[in-house]
This record gives sequence, C-alpha cells and structure tokens, in this order.
Amino acid sequence: MLRKVKDYHMLVKFRLTLTVVFSSVVAFAIAADVLHWGAVAILAAGGFLVTGAANTLNQVLEKDYDRLMKRTADRPLAAGRMTVSEAVMFAGLQSLFGITLLAMFNPWAAFFGTFSLVLYAFLYTPLKRISPVAVFVGAIPGALPTLIGCVAAQGTLTPLALSLFTLQFLWQFPHFWSIGWLGFEDYDKAGYKLVPKSGQQPDRSIALQSFIFALCLVPVGLFPYWMGVSGVVSAGIVVVLSLAYAGFSWNFYRKADRKSALMLMFFSFLYIPVSLLAFFADKI
Repeated sequence: MLRKVKDYHMLVKFRLTLTVVFSSVVAFAIAADVLHWGAVAILAAGGFLVTGAANTLNQVLEKDYDRLMKRTADRPLAAGRMTVSEAVMFAGLQSLFGITLLAMFNPWAAFFGTFSLVLYAFLYTPLKRISPVAVFVGAIPGALPTLIGCVAAQGTLTPLALSLFTLQFLWQFPHFWSIGWLGFEDYDKAGYKLVPKSGQQPDRSIALQSFIFALCLVPVGLFPYWMGVSGVVSAGIVVVLSLAYAGFSWNFYRKADRKSALMLMFFSFLYIPVSLLAFFADKI
C-alpha cells in the first residue's frame, strides 16, 4: 500500500506540482480584491489536479525513454510497477475534476487549465525528442499558473495577468538551461534534443540566452508597479532579483561549467516565489 502511494506521488510529481499551485494561488491573491479562503482551496485543488494529470500523461508518453535516464528510471511506469491503462485512467479523473473545479471560477480559468494540459502533454512532450524549440513551447504551460490565478480572481484576461505570465515565462529559460546543462548527458543518452549541442557538449549559446532573458525580467518586474497593483518596495525587490539572476546567468556564460550552472539553478528556485510574495506583501 505504501509503495502504491509513493508511486502516485511520483506520477503527479508532487513537489513540482505544489510549486505550480503556489504560483497560481499567490497570483490569485495579488489579483483578488477580497481574498476568500474557500476560493483559494478550490483553485489549489483544481490546479493540483490539472497539473498532476499533465505530469501523468507525460510519463505515459515517455515511459520507454524514462528507463534510459538515471533520475527517471524508477518512475512507476518506467519501472513496470504500474500499467499504462491505470495511469491513463488516473490522468482522466484528475483532468475531469481539476477542470471542473477551475470552471467554478469562470470559463477563462477552465480554458487556460485545459490549454495548459493539452500543450504540455501533447505538444511539448513529443517535441522534446525533435528540437530545442520544445523549451520555448514548454515555457507557455509553465507560465500559465500565474495567468490562471489572475483570471480566476478577475474574471477576464487583464494586463496584470499578462505581466505575471510574462514574468514566469521569461524566468524559465535561465532556470531550464541551467538544469539542461547539468543533465545534458542523461538527456542526450535518452535521445532528447532539449539542449542544443556543440559537438558532444551542450552549446554555450544557452548560457547567453539565459543572460538575455534574465535582463528582460527587469522591465517586466516593474509592470505591476506601473499598473498600481503593488508599490515601489516590491518593484525594487524584483529589479534586484532580476539583476542578480542576470549576474548568475552571465557567470554561467563566462565559465560554462558545472559550478556556475548549479549556482544559477539554485538561485532560480528562489526567484519566482520571492518575487510573487513581494508583490503580494506590497499590495497588502
């Protein structure tokens, strides 16, 4: 029984899914005029189920390739502890209940939840074996949680929703390229073409891209302040974070080694939660 619980835990990528839910809930809190905890619970549950469904379908489609990588070989489908039909049924139930919960807010929230699921599972997942353009495609569902949180609160697509979406969209490139650099051998062994190659090594161009995208976060981080949603304190915090992010990215480009990639990756874990919480705290 405990093994089965752990397998479902792995199937939905529990910790990753919680970070997605966190982004959506904090964006909802930033956008909402009045914060109702019942609505927060519904959004969190709906977001968790939809994200869990996307992660489950991803593992269904990639089970044969997951066996080839050390970090994924023990996943329940790859290891043969779960059947494809069981996983697909689980994904279907998650999708049904998750999208239903998002629809309790408005059609926009349900639409973007569905769009995120379809884009991640059925476009990003197969593209990973074809071209690094998959990273750009995958950044869209990766950034939709903040947009979903905003539209759930505001009932329509607003400049605030688009600005938080853009912030999370741009953030993903230094975040993923550092991870892609560190896991290049595993990805390459399994036939994934997520990371551009230069000979048998990852191409340094991804480090330069990381720097450029991090710099773009500086003006984007000011949008909530310019719209009057948050104050000058949060704007300053996000600008400083963005400049530090660019600094770590430049160090990654300059050195192109494991240590610089690790430093960038660890800083990326802080960027989004600290930025979103700063916006929320400044609004209060």
